[in-house]
Amino acid sequence: MIIFTLITIAGSLAFFLYGMKVMSDGIQKVAGEKLHSILNFMTTNRFAGVFTGFSITALIQSSSATTVLVVSFVHAGLLTLEQSIGVIMGASIGTTVTGWIVSIFGFKLDITAIALPSIGIGFPFVFSKKHRYRDIGEVFVGLGILFLGLKFLKESIPEIDPAALEFLTSFTNRGYFSILFFIFVGTVLTMIVQSSSAAMAITITLAFVGWIDFPTAAAIILGENIGTTITAILASLKTNVSARRAARIHTFFKIAGVVWMLFVFNWFISLVDFIIPGNPTVPENIPIHLSMFHTLFNVVNTFIFIWFIPLLVKIAEKLGHERPDEKGTVYKLDYFKTRIQDTPELNIMQAKNELFKMANIVEAMFAVFLKLFHNPDKKMRDLVDKVKEEEERTDQMQVEISRYLAECAKENLNEISVNNVTAMLRITHELESIGDSCYRLMILAQRRYDKKIKMDKESLAEIDNYSKQVKNFINFINEHLNQHLSKYDLNRAFELEEQMDQSRNVLKKNARKRLQKGYDVRAQLLFIDIVRHFEQIGDYSLNISQALRQIK
Repeated sequence: MIIFTLITIAGSLAFFLYGMKVMSDGIQKVAGEKLHSILNFMTTNRFAGVFTGFSITALIQSSSATTVLVVSFVHAGLLTLEQSIGVIMGASIGTTVTGWIVSIFGFKLDITAIALPSIGIGFPFVFSKKHRYRDIGEVFVGLGILFLGLKFLKESIPEIDPAALEFLTSFTNRGYFSILFFIFVGTVLTMIVQSSSAAMAITITLAFVGWIDFPTAAAIILGENIGTTITAILASLKTNVSARRAARIHTFFKIAGVVWMLFVFNWFISLVDFIIPGNPTVPENIPIHLSMFHTLFNVVNTFIFIWFIPLLVKIAEKLGHERPDEKGTVYKLDYFKTRIQDTPELNIMQAKNELFKMANIVEAMFAVFLKLFHNPDKKMRDLVDKVKEEEERTDQMQVEISRYLAECAKENLNEISVNNVTAMLRITHELESIGDSCYRLMILAQRRYDKKIKMDKESLAEIDNYSKQVKNFINFINEHLNQHLSKYDLNRAFELEEQMDQSRNVLKKNARKRLQKGYDVRAQLLFIDIVRHFEQIGDYSLNISQALRQIK
């Protein structure tokens, strides 16, 4: 009988978590681009970061997912350590939304009256031919399943004779020891289920059925705030020092909050009782009290520490040092996932940001070639080695970004995101090819000076003019990268490529004429090789432009 009850509780919890995942996935697909806009806002200031963290977490219903995303952004160099802290703090507030949903709709109203109509509204949309309608349907169906799971969870927990819970009194009447014990329980619970939202729902349910009282449940919630940091810690193990520092600040922020709460715990409980009407000793009133406690704690904790973000950064920098093996480390782009909710739409945004980095690298490689070709100096070997390192980096980026996008493609994406992933895979390949051409151009430049090949002024002028066309095309790509390319801009790309093809034909013809006139053969062959690589860069850039046309 006990085994059957435990299995029933586990099934109810699974139903609840599945509903949360379906709803979260649907929201992400419906609001994917809006999520991108919110994330772009995060770098404004610390308060904007808090708002960003709150908004994203309230939407995807997982502070762990938001924090893991922030850690990965810091690892990729897209966020500074200081910028990330505000987002992490805001995520702590955003995760309290789940508690309010569970408390208000799950225990104050008839769950079936909400769940079944929600599923009834969403289910027809699931079969729509339009992806947006299907995504909206997922939101409603997921919400209904979530509430049904909560109903089953509440009903599956058996009523227990108070005498059977007398053993808890040995843990509840020992002052700070009792608080610390239940904080530990909450920490372990969250580490097991890997979701503070799910742990919160379990805690509220246990309090509602009378297994634990309000102060005990509040202590467990404090522990859940600490337990949620384990996901970010695990995600940061393979990252660079900045990302590990972000995860440590997250942990420190949570633990420090619990520490100061220990000194005012009883007073804080009384404050919540004063704010929320109703006797907290009555189980039916506990859910709202717990939600207020959870929210108030995280809001106050954020308000306290937001003023000390620079100090937190300094502490993290002193405690976290770069590992010896991290110097010169290879490029890695790890696909971070949380166990309860994934963030496919946000992961695609990170992949787009990586493409920006890759495009900037190849643009810089071409600029170095031009500088070296026209201004040779004693540091030529160093410049060639540097471009070689960048070329190897673009090779690594192609492999890692392609692997990352392949992981994104495995997720339940909407139609727009599927098309974006396909286009981004092609763009990654073409950018890597441009990087290869830039390195080969560097080799040609080095050969020119190693072999003391003297090029005539006419050839140098033609290369200079042709290189400007290449540079314009690369700039055009970078300006429009990750954006939907309009028909007008695509025609502009075709015009740039056509201009390059015409220039190529003229330059090759001119090279043949110079050979016939007795110009240096080595110089003209070098000239033709350079023109050929310029032309290839133009072809790759046109391919990227065509792929950008598919980006939405």
